[in-house]
Amino acid sequence: AEPELFAIKRPPTLEVAERLTSARSTVDASSTGEERRFSARVEPPINQVFSSRTPGKTLTPANPVEFLGVKRENAMPQIRAIFWDVGGVLLTNAWDHVERTETLSHFHLDEAEFHDRHEMEVSSFEQGKITLDEYLDRTVFYRSRTFSREDFKTYMFSLTKPFPEVLDLARKLAESGKYLMGTINNESRELNLYRIEKNGLRNIFRVFVSSCFVGLRKPELDIYRMALEITQIPAEQCCFIDDRAPNLDPAAKLGMQTIQMQSSDQLKNSLSALGVTA
Repeated sequence: AEPELFAIKRPPTLEVAERLTSARSTVDASSTGEERRFSARVEPPINQVFSSRTPGKTLTPANPVEFLGVKRENAMPQIRAIFWDVGGVLLTNAWDHVERTETLSHFHLDEAEFHDRHEMEVSSFEQGKITLDEYLDRTVFYRSRTFSREDFKTYMFSLTKPFPEVLDLARKLAESGKYLMGTINNESRELNLYRIEKNGLRNIFRVFVSSCFVGLRKPELDIYRMALEITQIPAEQCCFIDDRAPNLDPAAKLGMQTIQMQSSDQLKNSLSALGVTA
């Protein structure tokens, strides 16, 4: 005789499906009518599908987001790539307002005069169109100074400090082998290369989408698009971390997951919420 078919006339709700994860020999009095009808038809575990030809065979649904007619609309995409800002996330900033102000004070330079010249050159400087020496020629050494160019550059480089807890987190994620690790940052070439070497970033990151290398700056949309095209990973499977909200908006517009870093603990929790673990 043909084995009896188990038939489900209509898919249960998500709540019912999740509560019926194992076989039931009895139905308690608190069960809903929907659960009683479903339990009466399906005695084996809900993750088993039977047929008259293959009784007891366990099948894996082609789409794990939709099983037994239940769609999990908010299923979290798996993160495969993590892109990090550098200054303000992994390290202190390289040559931002705080660093510039400290350097100008140290060398007793006029801040207003420097600022005007800096604003004219910073875009070209960070896009790699001019060298550090050319930048300094136009902003500092356009006239004679009581200090040397090398002294000034050495002081600039000395301002870089790591954020050890964040670097350690990034290193552990890289060592897990589960994620492609890259950077998306605005930085001049000489400072960027110094900071990469000084802090061992080549041992953590595989891709450096730096403004000085690609000729684009955040928050221009194309620098994020370039990171996606270089890695060939869908945007929804990528996460971008930055400490500034305006730099996150274009990444989110392209479909990337984004995290605004405020502290190392908050960053860990935010990554964990995306399913990212070492």
